[in-house]
Amino acid sequence: MKFCKSVLHAIGNTPLIRLDKVAFPGGATVLAKAEFMNPGGSVKDRMALHILEQAEKSGLLKPGGTIVENTSGNTGVGVAIVAAVKGWRCIFTMPDKMSIEKINLLKAFGAEVVVTPTNVPADSPQSYYETAKRIARETPNAFYLNQYHNPMNIQAHYRLTGPELWKETGGRIDVFVAGIGTGGTMSGVGKFLKEKHPKVRNVAVDPEGSIYHDYFKTGKLSTPHVYKVEGIGEDMLCGAMDFTVVDDVVRVTDQQCFVMARRLAREEGLFAGGSSGGAVQAAVDVARKLPRRKVVVVILPDSGSRYLSKFHNDAWMKDNRFLEPEIPGGRVGDLLQGRTRRIHTSRLGEPVHQVVTTMKRLGISQMPVVDKKSQPVGMVHEVDLLDFLLAGKHRMREPVELAMSPLQGVITPDAPLGRLNEIFSADNVAVVMENGKVQAILTKMDMIDHLAQKMR
Repeated sequence: MKFCKSVLHAIGNTPLIRLDKVAFPGGATVLAKAEFMNPGGSVKDRMALHILEQAEKSGLLKPGGTIVENTSGNTGVGVAIVAAVKGWRCIFTMPDKMSIEKINLLKAFGAEVVVTPTNVPADSPQSYYETAKRIARETPNAFYLNQYHNPMNIQAHYRLTGPELWKETGGRIDVFVAGIGTGGTMSGVGKFLKEKHPKVRNVAVDPEGSIYHDYFKTGKLSTPHVYKVEGIGEDMLCGAMDFTVVDDVVRVTDQQCFVMARRLAREEGLFAGGSSGGAVQAAVDVARKLPRRKVVVVILPDSGSRYLSKFHNDAWMKDNRFLEPEIPGGRVGDLLQGRTRRIHTSRLGEPVHQVVTTMKRLGISQMPVVDKKSQPVGMVHEVDLLDFLLAGKHRMREPVELAMSPLQGVITPDAPLGRLNEIFSADNVAVVMENGKVQAILTKMDMIDHLAQKMR
């Protein structure tokens, strides 16, 4: 018979799943590590088990002891599971912005939960950090896990998650993307991957309102402000965040996190949390600028089941103005019905002077550039050609790839029309792709014409 000796032996070995719908066609492969499939529903199970077992071995955590920790929910669940198996008591402090599902879940495992204010400084006696420290001081035989500054947090992912990813991909990882909260996942996995292959790029994802992005870019601490996505971002520097292994930190908004998380559920069948949405948003943005042969791996930290009363609830999304605008006319594919416009393309290696002649003859402002297999690899716009010529160092017989831009504004026929408006707001044309082929190039006027006909 094959079975686990306890639920603790079921932690790890989560599947790696390719994203087909939300990733940009023609870009790098995006593989999502489904950490919500751990027993406790999050990546934090790994860290909780490792830290507590190390504490038990060293004598810091004794039989019948009490574990105290400040948590946004997921670490608490992982700790509570280990504690249930080992027979320890748990007391958790949690900020009041966290979902009621998380609070009730911790209580279901027998833990005690102390809710504290969110909008207070990290060093305030009322913060969930300082409240946890106080409870640990006042409780006999207590062990303060201290995930934010515990080096064992990094070690857990260096020893477990990193090697697991390396084995699953056969060493084929070009970019690793993960949200940063305590920083343990990025720091541990990032360190392992850099040691295996120094050219791996580690991209950390930080929500707007957190301090990490500005600190990484400028070396200075910015003033944090409240944001709604849970599990990523911080208002203080954490000892478990090792910036030396990070190549870039990208910023995401609450809306990007929540909209992408909802898309993961509805288009990929992956029921994940808002931090997963933010990480995937960053991953697909990175992947669309890379060749198809490259591989981007992204962590999906937790399950969407903890946010049913929040962004997975339409009413909550509307109340917080996060829903995409409901534009009459349905999907992008509806706009394409009846269109017979031919898509003109340029091929890699084609001289710039031929591209200029073609665009002038056809009266078009942009043209996709495709490879030998007719797969789009970029786009050449009028402004690209102008910049190419104004540089004064090129010749007209040089290949078009020297003038082209990365393929942007990619969308699928089944996407809602509201997403077109997002693309146009960035002054891009929309490139409609299906099965790796360009089906249409849409402009603002195409959408205006479509909506005007609907109104008539």
